[in-house]
Amino acid sequence: MANTKSAIKAARQSARNAVRNSNTLSRLKTLRKSFNQAAEKGDTEAAKTAGIAYASALDKACKTGIVHKNAANHVKSHVAKFAQAKKA
Repeated sequence: MANTKSAIKAARQSARNAVRNSNTLSRLKTLRKSFNQAAEKGDTEAAKTAGIAYASALDKACKTGIVHKNAANHVKSHVAKFAQAKKA
């Protein structure tokens, strides 16, 4: 258990942030699954829509520090690569 005032506050903040982070990560997983399902079916329009939503959510998670910038860019590159392959 935390002994000082600042440690007690840090413990409170940590618990609050953990809940928010797990909600965001769960949403990212759901968006990834919807993108992958649309991609496997070959539904280009649905995959494009899901890819845009996924990339946007990744950017927001990156901005708040939940996902590392390079990890988000790696995933967005993969999504964009799929969209380009379907165009050609």
